[in-house]
Amino acid sequence: MKSKAALAILICFVQCCCVWNRMQRRKERNYEPGSGNRRKRGGWANRTSSIKKKRRGLGHSSTVRSDRCVSCTSFNILAPIYKQFSEEDQSCRESQYRAYWLSRNKSIIGRLLGDRSSIICLQEFWLGNDELVNMYEKQLGDAGYISFKLAWTNNRGDGLLTAVHRDYFRILKLLFNDFGDHVAQLLHVESVVPFWHRENSSIQQQFLIVNTHLLFPHDSSLCIVRLQQLYKILQYIETYQKEHNLEPMPVILCGDWNASKRGHVYKFLQSQGFISSYDTVHKYTDSDADAHKWISHRNHRGNICGVDFIWLLNPNKQRKPLRTSWNEAVFGIIKDLKSF
Repeated sequence: MKSKAALAILICFVQCCCVWNRMQRRKERNYEPGSGNRRKRGGWANRTSSIKKKRRGLGHSSTVRSDRCVSCTSFNILAPIYKQFSEEDQSCRESQYRAYWLSRNKSIIGRLLGDRSSIICLQEFWLGNDELVNMYEKQLGDAGYISFKLAWTNNRGDGLLTAVHRDYFRILKLLFNDFGDHVAQLLHVESVVPFWHRENSSIQQQFLIVNTHLLFPHDSSLCIVRLQQLYKILQYIETYQKEHNLEPMPVILCGDWNASKRGHVYKFLQSQGFISSYDTVHKYTDSDADAHKWISHRNHRGNICGVDFIWLLNPNKQRKPLRTSWNEAVFGIIKDLKSF
């Protein structure tokens, strides 16, 4: 029964991505190759959204609650301490001009509240400014969200914020882990309304939500460091479930991966059974033809890239042992480094 409920929530998530389709087409129209008019990070949200339509039943005499299909938003909102105002003077940052960062973040909050996703995962959240933090906490709280924030361990001034809506989830446990100078938030949640009904019984589905931001690959030597950050997250998820005698449950893995579809991080997650919600909705493959169809922003080097993903894990899906995937990924990186 529980395994079917886990499958139900995963299918629900994949079907929920359809509205994202329309949003992405709007984004692509705002970008013309070579024009340089692509909006920078902090201006777009990468999300899955809910749609109100009937779901097919799974199994005999069983249904998935269509009115409680969860949705998720993952968004690197670009901390004002990193947003440069001038290419000539890189020390000039948005954080020095209250009117600018306040206006931009009010717009972001407005978009988040308008979308009303049941899960919100933000990266580069400016924890060093109390006014901004209080603004997010108050407005999200008034809208029914419970929010949790976590700073980077090296006191850079920003971090993560994860918010879940009270109408959809109750928090069973809040976890976090330190991965070098980066961190990850892990929430163990349970659905308020049953996702699965069968005859005279129902199940409140439990699953894990992870929000993280991997190190930027400033050079090729950091590839293994980034892979290790991800390995520790997946290892922590496995350990948590074993220590608490939990059955394998669905995992929603969100964040800024600073990695493209061609990278080892992407392939490593695939080897562990995770699927990209974006690729699933658009029926994209790993072929060269589809490799550059996802564009999220222009990074601080001016390169156009797509690095923001919402990954889903169906616990019923067979996958390689974590250590095996790790060894294969590391050997792949070493092979690539030797080819240079």
